[in-house]
Amino acid sequence: MLKEEQYEAKLNISTSDQQLSVISSFHYHRYEPTPYRALDELFKHYQLSPSDHLVDYGCGKGRLNFYTHFHFQNAATGIEMNKQFYQQALLNADSYKMKKAKSSGKIHFECTLAEDYKILPSQNRFYFFNPFTVQIFIKVVNNILLSAEESWRDIELIFYYIDSDYVDFLEKHPCFELKQEIDLSALFKKNQYERFLVYKLVL
Repeated sequence: MLKEEQYEAKLNISTSDQQLSVISSFHYHRYEPTPYRALDELFKHYQLSPSDHLVDYGCGKGRLNFYTHFHFQNAATGIEMNKQFYQQALLNADSYKMKKAKSSGKIHFECTLAEDYKILPSQNRFYFFNPFTVQIFIKVVNNILLSAEESWRDIELIFYYIDSDYVDFLEKHPCFELKQEIDLSALFKKNQYERFLVYKLVL
């Protein structure tokens, strides 16, 4: 398993520095990238295809976008409200292209609030690493459902370090069911939040 700095060199990006952004609302949480070793474990058990289009809400500097594209050649869009992180994601995109120019144009970033982002008909995988409160999450889910009504496709939501409020909402929601749980207790100290959950849209 590669170390953080080895993965950064492999992808030719810089995403490891954890920085606190200036947040004007308690609804949005601080930036922290998903550990590479957690991503390695996730994608041992969960696969993407080149035809999938992944959306990462609160993408920060874009780590997940580059990681999944490198391994699966899927399209990936990062949504980030912080202008500084967004600019760093764009710089990483330029660096990544030097390492893997082929099909790197499938990676995009948008600087906007998550609830304001207009979901594209091609987007079918949505990733959340505890980016905001459940109030914002509900608005995002409603946007996903509206997009599915307009253009039906196979949709799945992927969560890391999921908040209990998210779980309560999803378990009570008639349109989602738990598809998969990936336990990370072997990698990290015992912590109920150290896991991935995958929910499938079942309209």
